[in-house]
Amino acid sequence: MEAAVEAERSPSFHDRFVELFDAHFKRIYRYLNRMSGDPELAADVAQEAFVNLYRRGSLPDSPEAWLISVAMNLLRNAATTRSRRLRLLTPARGERVLGDPPPSPDEAVEAEDSRRRVRSALDRMPERERRMLLLRAEGYSYRDIAAALHLNEASVGVLLARAKRAFRDIYEESSGAP
Repeated sequence: MEAAVEAERSPSFHDRFVELFDAHFKRIYRYLNRMSGDPELAADVAQEAFVNLYRRGSLPDSPEAWLISVAMNLLRNAATTRSRRLRLLTPARGERVLGDPPPSPDEAVEAEDSRRRVRSALDRMPERERRMLLLRAEGYSYRDIAAALHLNEASVGVLLARAKRAFRDIYEESSGAP
């Protein structure tokens, strides 16, 4: 009897899944978009990660880490088609799909320059450091980063500090700053 009452009070898998989707889809999308530079691919991969979770039928112990791990694997699998997708993608289409209102012309020029320099700096970094920075920028905890990248949680802070320093050095080098 108590188990039946408890089952009625606890949300169903579907309800918990919808709550998880609402809370984490945009963050996973933004991470994937920053990793790939391809908004359409990022949206597809984020959606596929959630579809895989739904098909699983139950939530893992750490759903956020599970989702980002699955998403990273899916993105890695999509790398073979990345160049074709990038040729077909236009920035305007990506902005319409998931972007903010357009900036002023001056802001657009400055933002594009900054975005290009950030992308260039990220592309020149080792894969693990780039992933760490982007996961942290999306607000993932040290525990989630450690799980997603198969690291010791205690070492994430030091590794992130090194990655930030490396990014700053590369970024400043590309901008010609002393």
